Amino acid sequence: MGDHMENIDGYLMKYTNLVTGWQYRFFVLNNEAGLLEYFVNEQSRPQKPRGTLHLAGAVISPSDEDSHTFTVNAISGEQYKLRAADAKERQHWVSRLQICTQHHTEAMGKTNPPTKSRSYSMASQGSASSPLSQRRPSQNQNAASFFSLNQLNKGSSLYSSRRSLLPDHLLDAREMMTKAQDQHRDLIQTIEGLPPAVDSLSPLDQDLLMLKATSMATMNCLNDCLHILQLQQVARQRSSLGGPTIEWLEPKLPDLLKNGGPRGGFSTGREGGPSESSLLELSATETNSFSGEEEEEEIDAEEEVEDAFTDTEEELGAVEEERSVILHLLSQLKLGMDLTRVVLPTFILEKRSLLEMYADFMSHPDLFVSITDGAGPEERMVRFVEYYLTSFHEGRKGAIAKKPYNPIIGETFHCSWRVPRSGSREHARDAPSHPSPPQGSPHAEEADGDYRLRFVAEQVSHHPPVSGFYAECPERRMCVNTHVWTKSKFMGMSIGVSMAGEGCLYLLEHDEEYTFTLPCAYARSILTVPWVELGGKVNVNCTKSGYSAVITFQTKPFYGGKLHKVTAEVKNNATNAVVCRVQGEWNGALEFSYQNGDTRVVDVTELPVTKKRVRPNDKQGPTESRRLWQHVTESLRQKDIEKATEHKRILEERQRTEERHRAETETPWRTRYFKSEGEGWMYHKPLWKTPALKS
Repeated sequence: MGDHMENIDGYLMKYTNLVTGWQYRFFVLNNEAGLLEYFVNEQSRPQKPRGTLHLAGAVISPSDEDSHTFTVNAISGEQYKLRAADAKERQHWVSRLQICTQHHTEAMGKTNPPTKSRSYSMASQGSASSPLSQRRPSQNQNAASFFSLNQLNKGSSLYSSRRSLLPDHLLDAREMMTKAQDQHRDLIQTIEGLPPAVDSLSPLDQDLLMLKATSMATMNCLNDCLHILQLQQVARQRSSLGGPTIEWLEPKLPDLLKNGGPRGGFSTGREGGPSESSLLELSATETNSFSGEEEEEEIDAEEEVEDAFTDTEEELGAVEEERSVILHLLSQLKLGMDLTRVVLPTFILEKRSLLEMYADFMSHPDLFVSITDGAGPEERMVRFVEYYLTSFHEGRKGAIAKKPYNPIIGETFHCSWRVPRSGSREHARDAPSHPSPPQGSPHAEEADGDYRLRFVAEQVSHHPPVSGFYAECPERRMCVNTHVWTKSKFMGMSIGVSMAGEGCLYLLEHDEEYTFTLPCAYARSILTVPWVELGGKVNVNCTKSGYSAVITFQTKPFYGGKLHKVTAEVKNNATNAVVCRVQGEWNGALEFSYQNGDTRVVDVTELPVTKKRVRPNDKQGPTESRRLWQHVTESLRQKDIEKATEHKRILEERQRTEERHRAETETPWRTRYFKSEGEGWMYHKPLWKTPALKS
């Protein structure tokens, strides 16, 4: 064994599953045995490894998501997703793992030669003089022999059990993948090995860079697909051999895709679990909560307290079947399929409703209320763009993408914020003072204290799912009304959510209206470490002032590029002149460049977050989000996924029952706070209709 076959060890972050996320583990590369082992920490190294992967036949793949992550895909179908401290450390681990993998792959091929050979037609095999055909002899000689695992000697102690897990068609696919990987590697080496300039061709030629990127993206996609097939096959084989089984999913998961289907695959009434009767009894006082008959509820601001809901997405422990749940779910979906009626597994849920998530758009209320302080229409438009760009970051409660609860029709959420009158923005320090609300108005009592920004959201439609939300600050004579129709689509390795609809900001002091749209959201890498990015073009327009803005959320390209990039331009429509440009990341630093040459940087991670004020659950109405979902939320906090699933099912089943009743009796749904106007929804008592604030 050469010097380059050194044993290495050290700490890496390992992604366990969708719920647990990343954890530090101590890894050891055993070159002699061809094993990658890991332990909880370095001190536990003398004990039995927590996990072991055989590297012979494995595929080591650097991730294109960032420069730190890589995956180790074993031939058994098992996968480790790992993250190093930096790019240099990743390269060190990847290169050592690849050397060890190649060595043991070749050694196994020599020990167990196939009884007959297969030939596959590859595009690059036509020319012996092609750079891509100059293969390393050891690879040409042994790749096919090793990956013909169905021909291996049955006495092999290392692979006798692995062989039975993979049928011939998957062995054939892996063999072809290995050859494709070799060709991809040769292509990259050939391009990177070109001298700085051969006539007009160089390694930095645009077409060659595009070829490298396309090849890399293709290999990553094929590798992910093969990995899915392997995991499904391993799960089926283990079930038939009497090992850990996920058979309970098989007859039930397709029904999960049906609106009004069965109960999520969990039996009721088992020991320690909730029975349907007990849950219905628990909710008996709220059985009429979705009837649509209730009148508007007046919210007492004195009952609101600063939010103590500080849950982050905590670890729930390793649950082996979670990956299998997602794989089975994905097997029922088709590209482009509408996911509106798909019930997703409970363990991927955030502990809050989508209506509450919309309230996070106001997490920087000081930026919002200071929009109206702009000295002129140009500055007010720039301030609105700044508020808009900084409003998305706080909506994510963790690095891993999770899904908030789907709101029940008629569900509402209320909260408010207190904003110091002095303001906290640097460029709002010299803002003009504003007169107190007229005596006798319902907001006059707050004139000597903080501004109060009030928020209300309501789920106004179930199919299609439409939410309306409204916020107002009477002291500043400004409000915003928005309606959003969320449409989800399955896109293979990601899920896309388009937020169709429109919002409008009203600045009554200036008689200005700012209309705006919302970007799309994408949950990427849903089989490994889900993460969220925004994409699409957003238009902002103020007809009266003649200023507009175009905001572009850029999705990450297949190869290279930065995550979460955003750009924006503010224009004077009359002159078509760009008065301000913005570039940066919507969850990081944003640089504002003005027409006069001035620049200003806003880092959204350093902006102060004002906690919302919410009434305690016992003072909320039965259809308010936190009270409505309190049992689901508490079960998730207790890490009882089964109980959370059953509570969630009871709520959704009650909604479907009442929906069928309304259809049978031809009873229309009555909303509380929003009314339909044209193609949108408008809050029924907007600020401009308040008599004391009209003038």
